[in-house]
Amino acid sequence: MMIRFLPVCVVCFLVLACSTPPPAPVPEPDHGDGTVLKHSPELDAIVPGNYIIEKIDDGFVFIEGPVWVENPGYLLFSDVRGDTIYQWTPGAKSEPFLTPVYSGPPPEEPRGIGPNGLTVDGKGNLIISEHGNRRISRMPLAGGDREMLIDQFEGKKLNSPNDLVLHSSGDLYFTDPPYGLQGQDESPDKELDFNGVYRLDSDGRIELLTSELTRPNGIALSPDETTLYVGDSKRWMAYDVQPDGSISNGRVFFDAGDIEGAGGADGMKVDSQGNLYCTGPGGVLIFTPDGKHIGTIQPTEQPANVAWGDSDGKTLYMTARTGLYRIRLNIQGLLPPGTR
Repeated sequence: MMIRFLPVCVVCFLVLACSTPPPAPVPEPDHGDGTVLKHSPELDAIVPGNYIIEKIDDGFVFIEGPVWVENPGYLLFSDVRGDTIYQWTPGAKSEPFLTPVYSGPPPEEPRGIGPNGLTVDGKGNLIISEHGNRRISRMPLAGGDREMLIDQFEGKKLNSPNDLVLHSSGDLYFTDPPYGLQGQDESPDKELDFNGVYRLDSDGRIELLTSELTRPNGIALSPDETTLYVGDSKRWMAYDVQPDGSISNGRVFFDAGDIEGAGGADGMKVDSQGNLYCTGPGGVLIFTPDGKHIGTIQPTEQPANVAWGDSDGKTLYMTARTGLYRIRLNIQGLLPPGTR
């Protein structure tokens, strides 16, 4: 019988080949203070692969309602439970811009009695949803007295104005849930038997747009201002905006009832392409204009509202419980009218 021997070099090569460990996996980049969940390749056009979620300030109670002031470039946001509007300037720590805001009696138990949603009108004014004072006011960004814009509907006190969005016509759309009232819908101080969505026109006339939502919250307009979006509990509604400013054709834009995670349909903003960024269960849910959920931005705390900012409008700022966060994106956001 003939015995054949492999050359020593071949044997050594085979042994080494079999014993060489597989290449080490490429480590996931450090994305900072959170992560982004991708549900569709469409998200790649919005969120860069090397994204960073950055926590830029903390130590608040419960922050909300951010808005970017383009000139000279700073962010304002509300601490609803801390009863303060703060100003954050790049490179600096947040400082109180206005405190206190609430002027009523001390609450019996901790709740959101301070300012909530904010916007600017392009005329040098800040518009404030005064949650606990149950009104909407306006004041110069340069400082000065607050002017009450609206606090009643048909002679009855508003519940607790929550969020608002300004139309290019000067009309102000806002939501009025009962969150600022002790006991909410059961509060003896509640004068209206519904929770409404309203339009305040530039002449000061108020119109009830709908009383059919249980917890109207975040609110936004599409880039062409033909669609109004409103958050309600764990869903988002869409309405057609008519030439006279009224709304019609209410329909469910997206129902998040099956999505796990803390938070309901809260503050939202829209980008220049019509995509929506809605704080809701699990983070900031990103939707295409046709209602497709393509991804979720998840800072380390549950966000309540967002705002576009920086000189190019491509930074999304997130108010999330006790912390302020931001993420740079590939797409430009939609700033309030008069500041675009």
